[in-house]
Amino acid sequence: MRRNIAVLASGSGTNAENIIRYFREKGSARVALVLTNRQNAFVLERAKRLGVPCVWFAKSDWESGELVLSTLREYDIDFVVLAGFLARVPDNILHAYPNKMINIHPSLLPKFGGKGMYGDRVHEAVIASGERESGITIHYTNEHYDEGGIICQQKCPVLPGDTPEELAQRIHRLEYEYYPKVIEGLV
Repeated sequence: MRRNIAVLASGSGTNAENIIRYFREKGSARVALVLTNRQNAFVLERAKRLGVPCVWFAKSDWESGELVLSTLREYDIDFVVLAGFLARVPDNILHAYPNKMINIHPSLLPKFGGKGMYGDRVHEAVIASGERESGITIHYTNEHYDEGGIICQQKCPVLPGDTPEELAQRIHRLEYEYYPKVIEGLV
């Protein structure tokens, strides 16, 4: 049975696009819906261009979760993937998808995670701490930022003189390679 995936994203949507394209080729599942909490998020444009239904929800709708949950049910969503999603997922949605909701974080958790740690903030902190390696962590989503059970970690070096942008490029390559494969193994 082909599984339906929803992708939640707040930004440009490069990971969302990568996941959509990956499952179009594989056929084992499909991205049936993209949701965002930002009205001007470029992920909306990417989803539209790829013919995937996309919905923006206002802050109050995200916080209550009821309308979001009914939309997930309307699209028969089996699995939820966070890809650069910057809002806390309400408990009612978490409880509707136990062990069926995952997130990706641009560091080796538990280091450099938690509320407010995303994007270049993470890379800046990794570099400032003198770490010699960083990477990605794919984990289950729970009530706390970046504290769900770890599913997979992949590493890359932090090179002397790295800028956050240079480290981000290596991190993105890991995200694009591993995130869809891990999703495929879980759906």
